[in-house]
Amino acid sequence: MQTSIDPPLAKRDPRQRRELAAIVQLLIGATIISFSPVFVGLANVGPTTAGFYRTLFGGLSLLIVVGVRGDTLWRGVRPAGLALACGVLFAADLSFWHRSIHQIGPGLATIIGNFQIFFLAAYGILISGKKLDWRLLISLPLAIAGLSLLVGVDWNRLQGGYKLGVLFGVLTALAYAGYLLVLQGAQSRRIRLSATANLVWISLLTALLLAVGVPLAGESFHIPDGRSWISLLAYGVVCQALGWIVISRALPSTQASRAGLILLLQPTLAFVWDVLLFSRPFGATDALGAVLTLAAIYLGGARS
Repeated sequence: MQTSIDPPLAKRDPRQRRELAAIVQLLIGATIISFSPVFVGLANVGPTTAGFYRTLFGGLSLLIVVGVRGDTLWRGVRPAGLALACGVLFAADLSFWHRSIHQIGPGLATIIGNFQIFFLAAYGILISGKKLDWRLLISLPLAIAGLSLLVGVDWNRLQGGYKLGVLFGVLTALAYAGYLLVLQGAQSRRIRLSATANLVWISLLTALLLAVGVPLAGESFHIPDGRSWISLLAYGVVCQALGWIVISRALPSTQASRAGLILLLQPTLAFVWDVLLFSRPFGATDALGAVLTLAAIYLGGARS
C-alpha cells in the first residue's frame, strides 16, 4: 500500500520527478566514469598524455553528436568564458589525478580525489553562508583516520613517491570541486549551451592545455600499442563523452553537495576495479580504511 511519504512516481510533482531523474542520472554517470582509472592503468602512456587523448577523443566524438543534433556552439562570451574556466580546472584535475594514479594506484587515487566533498562543504560555509554542520566536524577527523589506514600510519616509512601521490590526490580534489561548481553554474544559467555543446568546449580546451603540458612534462604523444589505443579511445568516448554528458545534464537539478555525495559511487567502484583487475593487495586494514574514508565523505555531504 502506498503512503503519503512514498508516493508513486506518477503522483509526484514535476520538481520531485526531476530530482529523482537527476539522482538516477548521477548514479549512472558515476558508474560510467568509475572505469576511468582502469583505462588510465591499461594505457601505456604518460599521465599528461592520457589526459590529452581522453579530452581530445571525447571532444571530437561530442563534436560529431553536436553536428548531428544541430546544437549551437556559441551563445555569447559568458558561456564560452565559463567553459574556459571549466577547461582550466579540468586540465588541472586530470594532470594531478593521473600523477596520483601512477604513484599510488587507481583506487586510492580516486578515493582521495573525491575528498572534493569537503572543499564543496567549505565553499558552502565560507561563500554561500551555510552554517557549520556537526556532520562535517565529525567527518574530517574520521576521513583522516581512514586515509591513514589506507596509505599507512607510519608516514616516515613510506617512499617519497607515495607521499607525492597522496598530495596529488588532494590537489585533484581541490580542482575537481572547482570544476563541479563552475560546471553547475554554467548549466544553471538562463542563457547557456546545451550539455553536449558545453562539454565540446570544455573537452577541446582541456585537450589544448594538456597538449602544451605534454612536452613540458617530458612526455610523448606517441601511442605505443593496440591496447593503449583501445584504452584511450574508450577513456575518451565512454568516460569523457558519455559519462559527463549524463552527469552535466543532471547537475542543474541537484544541489552541489548532494551531487558530490552521489558521485562518491565513482571511487567506491574504482577501488573495487583496482582490486579485481590490478591485483591490488587488500586486507582487513585496507577494508577498514576504505570504509572509514567513504563513510566520512558520505557524512560530510549528507543532509538531514
